[in-house]
Amino acid sequence: MAGSSAPQTLPTPTILPLGDSGLLVRFDTDLSDAANRAAIALTLALDRTPIAGVTEVVPNLVSVLLRYEPGVGSPAAIAGELRLLLYALGDEAPQTTHWTIPIAFDGPDFEAVSAALDMTPSQFVAAHNAGSLRVLATGFAPGFVYCGLHPDELLLPRRTEVRPSVPPGSVLFAAGQTAITATEMPTGWHVIGHTDFANFDPTAEPPTRLRAGDTVTFEATP
Repeated sequence: MAGSSAPQTLPTPTILPLGDSGLLVRFDTDLSDAANRAAIALTLALDRTPIAGVTEVVPNLVSVLLRYEPGVGSPAAIAGELRLLLYALGDEAPQTTHWTIPIAFDGPDFEAVSAALDMTPSQFVAAHNAGSLRVLATGFAPGFVYCGLHPDELLLPRRTEVRPSVPPGSVLFAAGQTAITATEMPTGWHVIGHTDFANFDPTAEPPTRLRAGDTVTFEATP
């Protein structure tokens, strides 16, 4: 992705120290399509061109965390290498995989979500599955995946109350995104259904199937 200058479509990043062994590259403070694409692009660039002393690269929705070994990696040197990578970032489409994931829309919040969006259940399913989404990030819990961004007419805030536990394969909806759980966990998202698609296998390498930048189409099942 080398080039003479960074494309204007990529937001300007901020490099921040995080503790005594981390640097955070932040593209925005709020989720946006441009900031997420930039975070994914930097992560892929770091996969191709590792920086000496960096022990872990952790992408998030709008940022990328680099952990380094103190005494081996200098924060100033790593920041310098980062700036070179960021300067050369292009906006070419990365090598990604497309997935079709079946959903049973049978969650406890499904009808309430449809009503809150002023849609019938069938209208909501059609709108939710209308186009492909991008895997924005993985993490938070093993195999947990964020997919988005939905159009504005599907924007809905999170629940005001947290459910203490939802099972693996729960399909969650909020904040312009659909998420899938791979482990039992609490959530403040709306639970709209479930899927048999499993995104976490601790015996596999890598343990997750989906990765940031992949695209997803959801398909309703009976």
